[in-house]
Amino acid sequence: MAFFKTQILFLFLLLFIIIPIFTKAQDTKFIIPDSLKTKTPEALVDLITSSDADHIEVYEEVLESFHKNDTVIGKIYIELGQFFYMKEDFKRSVTYANKLLNKKQIITNDKLIFSAYRIIGSSFLRQGKYQKSYDYYYKALQIANQQENLRNIIIANSGRILVLQKMNKLDKALEISKEMLQAINKTSFKNGKNHVAIFTNINEVFLGKEEYDSVLYYADKGINMSKSLNYKEGLVDLYIKKGIVYYYKKEFDQAFDNLKSAKDLLDLYKIGNKFFPTVKVNYYMAACYYEQRNYDKAISYLYNTMDFIEEKDRSRLPVIQSHLLLANCYFKKKDYKQAHYWENIYVKLNKNYQEEKDKTVNTIYEKEIEKHEKEITQLKNKENISKYLLIGSITMSLILLFIGFTYYKKQQSNKLVFSELVEKIKHLEGEKSKKTSKDSSATIVIDDKKVTAVLKGLEKLEDEEYFLKSECGLGLMAKKVKTNTTYLTKIIHAHKGKNFNEYITDLRIEYALKRLKNDKKFRAFSVKSIAAEVGYKSDDAFAKRFRAKTGLNPSYYIKNIEKLQQDNNIAESV
Repeated sequence: MAFFKTQILFLFLLLFIIIPIFTKAQDTKFIIPDSLKTKTPEALVDLITSSDADHIEVYEEVLESFHKNDTVIGKIYIELGQFFYMKEDFKRSVTYANKLLNKKQIITNDKLIFSAYRIIGSSFLRQGKYQKSYDYYYKALQIANQQENLRNIIIANSGRILVLQKMNKLDKALEISKEMLQAINKTSFKNGKNHVAIFTNINEVFLGKEEYDSVLYYADKGINMSKSLNYKEGLVDLYIKKGIVYYYKKEFDQAFDNLKSAKDLLDLYKIGNKFFPTVKVNYYMAACYYEQRNYDKAISYLYNTMDFIEEKDRSRLPVIQSHLLLANCYFKKKDYKQAHYWENIYVKLNKNYQEEKDKTVNTIYEKEIEKHEKEITQLKNKENISKYLLIGSITMSLILLFIGFTYYKKQQSNKLVFSELVEKIKHLEGEKSKKTSKDSSATIVIDDKKVTAVLKGLEKLEDEEYFLKSECGLGLMAKKVKTNTTYLTKIIHAHKGKNFNEYITDLRIEYALKRLKNDKKFRAFSVKSIAAEVGYKSDDAFAKRFRAKTGLNPSYYIKNIEKLQQDNNIAESV
């Protein structure tokens, strides 16, 4: 009984302590400092835009306390969203636009809501979140259409064009662009900065479609208009686009003239959002010098970018592209230490980009990357050849002493290998594919149903000859069989007895052996064409794997299989 009374007393005291604390917490609310009580919303905007992050939160709280005129507050949110967008603080820009949208039930001003959607769409576009960007530009377009506001329709469609270009939907982007060019004459945009912006947008589309004459036509119109408006941003963009066109047309003097015009403007004037224009100018100046074999000049411009960027910029595609070109320059100079250094950085950055990027295609940059990746492969092959030549020149005298004997021995060995290979092909053609399974006591425990599904998926891809596609890789194949790369690697190792690269190589070489044996037309192809047919980007890569798999050169196998078929035909005719 005494214990029970003690418990009751304890609970009573506990409630006595908690209730005042809870009540005080409920009553606590933000108290406006005396120094800010008389500040107008406009004055608070000035404080927010000129203060550090710690003080901004206080000013925001004060701003939130204004309820008398929500339209005024809405305009302020738009002003702040636009301010932080221009400062490239896209997260804060989106935050302010969303503050307005969260008041939609109170703020019924469609112009403000349109502006909020536009700011969010623009911010997501700059962050590379293209699907979200498109969705918000489309919301802005719906409001503009409801209002029948042609000016806002053009603004929303300008954003849609940029996103469609990133998504490689160039025909749709071009269709909207042409509609806007016709509509702009009916608006206050005519002959203004937004008119120039339409020229820059449509030129982005024409660049992606490689319609270079159209780019030059609209660039000249936009440049003349920008000059009359003293619109430096428009001039920079259009000069760069003309420089890119002349680079692709290999008219390098014209390319230099236009790119230098853009660079002069960037150096002399305060240009808004100058990151991308600066990186583009440096890249295409370097690319022109690279084509002219002036590798030191090219390296100099690329280092301008490396000195200019911050760590957060390394994930941006033009910067990644610049690392690749820098590696190529050093390969050309045969400075292999620097070449491999920059190539390794490029590979790491590009891997992260490919994993994190939205499902979009930047046609212009992808084209450049493909070109320079191919070149770097060729240059690395040349590097290896140079090493072999150096070693060969030292040992040539010794090799000549044994060349006769070695040749005879090699021919005899090749004949034996060839005979065994022909028998192996007959055996492969005669037997059905057998599934092998490893003991499940591998390093991981694998779910049988999941393994079966993956193995069936692999079998289907083998039947479809997916392994012949040049883009066939671990990542794409994992997606097609609906698993991840780690799991697929382990399954292939456990059930095929090899790693992924060995698995694909075996399928390709076995396909080549069978088809060369049975297809006379295929035997007439060049080794380079055969390599392309079975999924290799170069004949060197194909020949290397063919030799590793069979012990023979492709040309030797083709020559002897042709002779064997002719002998068989003669025997059958007799």
